[in-house]
Amino acid sequence: MSELEEYLIAIAICSPLFLFIIAVGFKLLDNSASIFLRHDILVDTSYVSGDTIRKYIRETQDEKLKNSLKRSLVFRKLHNFFMILMVISIPPVIIACFFVF
Repeated sequence: MSELEEYLIAIAICSPLFLFIIAVGFKLLDNSASIFLRHDILVDTSYVSGDTIRKYIRETQDEKLKNSLKRSLVFRKLHNFFMILMVISIPPVIIACFFVF
């Protein structure tokens, strides 16, 4: 086996972990509950639903709050996207491990 194949195998095995780390980073950037609390809007839990965020984006006149909530919604969507990529990448890695080793 050439060195290039060995590097590709190592990258393939670690790719779900890397995708998970990226997803966690985006989850940490999604601070929608903190944004609401900074603007004196009380929330029940630390997880604010996407529908609630969209509702406040439509209703509020404060541009700074709108931009913060839009950014938070983008981070939430990126978090979900990378989590889906991580879940999709696990079966090919498991199959490749059986065929390579």
